[in-house]
Amino acid sequence: MVSINSSSRVVILTGAGVSAESGVRTFRDNDGLWEDHRVEDVATPHAWVNDQRLVWRFYQERRRQLLSVDPNPGHLAIAKLEQYLGESFTLITQNVDDLHERGGSKNVIHMHGELAKLRCEMCNHVGVYQGQNHYDREFIPCSDCGHETLRPHIVWFGEIPFEMAKIQEAVSTCEVFISIGTSGHVYPAAGLIEIAKSNAARCIGVNLEPPLNARYFDEFFQGKAGEILPQLVQKWIS
Repeated sequence: MVSINSSSRVVILTGAGVSAESGVRTFRDNDGLWEDHRVEDVATPHAWVNDQRLVWRFYQERRRQLLSVDPNPGHLAIAKLEQYLGESFTLITQNVDDLHERGGSKNVIHMHGELAKLRCEMCNHVGVYQGQNHYDREFIPCSDCGHETLRPHIVWFGEIPFEMAKIQEAVSTCEVFISIGTSGHVYPAAGLIEIAKSNAARCIGVNLEPPLNARYFDEFFQGKAGEILPQLVQKWIS
């Protein structure tokens, strides 16, 4: 088993599988639709320009769902590992929910954005607009410049993920890279393990099925993160 001690530099990458165990819908169906919508109609900059009302309502429903889900044992185990490692730990997530933070994680990089936040395209203000009083509204104006329509603080298809320089720095200098609940389909997230591997990091995977990039793992644990991670983390920190 890969060895982790209190001074190990560890990076964890999480994907939709971790949130799915809490009941968060992953939106993408086998037919390529998101809740009966084409990706092009609700998750691209062009969609926002073309039909703001449709995109807004789609993400308001995603945001409202945050009120009905809770962190699972996988989230709690990741937070426990962060508490053990301190500043040598970095959590990168593709998920746009806030379950990691609610589970106790502190050092979280949301590379694809956050549902709880909205952004102004005029002044770049980013704020937390969370709660039923926000989720029932038809558009929300910017509290800084007054622009009438904030957009979801989400990285849409065709946009560059957030904090890529910080992510690449963390991955290229880590000693252990752990991928949890990811399919290995979505880039650039799927390519991070290649960066870690090329810099001699030991790579661990946890997922229901072997992902597309499974060949890079030194160890792979198949199953639900909520069932596997608590035991793994306990072994690592003991």
